[in-house]
Amino acid sequence: MANKEFKWEHFAPMNYANLSYMLQERGISVNRSTIYRWFIEYAPVLRKKLRRYQFLKRCLSGYDIETQPKTLNTDKHSS
Repeated sequence: MANKEFKWEHFAPMNYANLSYMLQERGISVNRSTIYRWFIEYAPVLRKKLRRYQFLKRCLSGYDIETQPKTLNTDKHSS
């Protein structure tokens, strides 16, 4: 299994035929036209989730605990 993972990590273009072949290597026989139909069916859902993830990532990337203003906790009535 480690060899297959290494093989597919460095594989550049991903298309329906390559995805079908990758699944076939793992014992799942799926035709590339079926993968295309799944993509057409689920692409809008995935796009919406990805857009939300990208939005959250953008919002949280600007937040850094080290750069936030620091406040001193002092006693109001110190002697």
